[in-house]
Amino acid sequence: MNRGLLIVLSGPSGVGKGTVCAALRRKQPELIYSVSATTRAPREGEREGVNYFFKSREQFQDMITHDALLEYAEYVDNYYGTPREFVDKTLAEGKDIILEIEVQGALKVKEKFPEGVFVFLLPPSLNELKQRIVGRGTESQATIDNRLSVAVEEMNLLYHYDYAVVNDQIDSACGRIGAIITAEHCKRERFLHELFRELKELTAAENVSER
Repeated sequence: MNRGLLIVLSGPSGVGKGTVCAALRRKQPELIYSVSATTRAPREGEREGVNYFFKSREQFQDMITHDALLEYAEYVDNYYGTPREFVDKTLAEGKDIILEIEVQGALKVKEKFPEGVFVFLLPPSLNELKQRIVGRGTESQATIDNRLSVAVEEMNLLYHYDYAVVNDQIDSACGRIGAIITAEHCKRERFLHELFRELKELTAAENVSER
């Protein structure tokens, strides 16, 4: 009953995962952010265990070999992944932890951690998503078209998730995710084991007193 929740926030590129996650953590400072491991060198101002867990390539490959990652990917000659130990330790301490991740990574996490709470962040519309991507001002038309095509494919994977939240307004989206976390903490399964243990102890005590 005291174990924390792993909340996996996912969705297509441009939907605003990072912005919503940051706003949610400001509203709920007790929510722990899942720190990723990487083989890239630390940038100025980055701290070990805060921004990333910095690993050598050999250390990261050893983590892969020993199934110590919930998911990982290689990007621009560097590995990035989610350490299982940090997640397990945080949950065992009764703290909720949030993982903000791309769709394919989220599905890998679900294979190894199906008891997580998987939330898919949706745009109000595909046109709105297009405008957000165009608004960055850094993408060519070909890249924009490709991102939209990938976004449609990713949104077709919505059925793998437990919840869907439309990111129409950041505060509203955060409120809905907060409500999901509250509801998950109230699920009966989180109480049954502890309740049965207490009932068993109470029955045993009554039997002893009757003797």
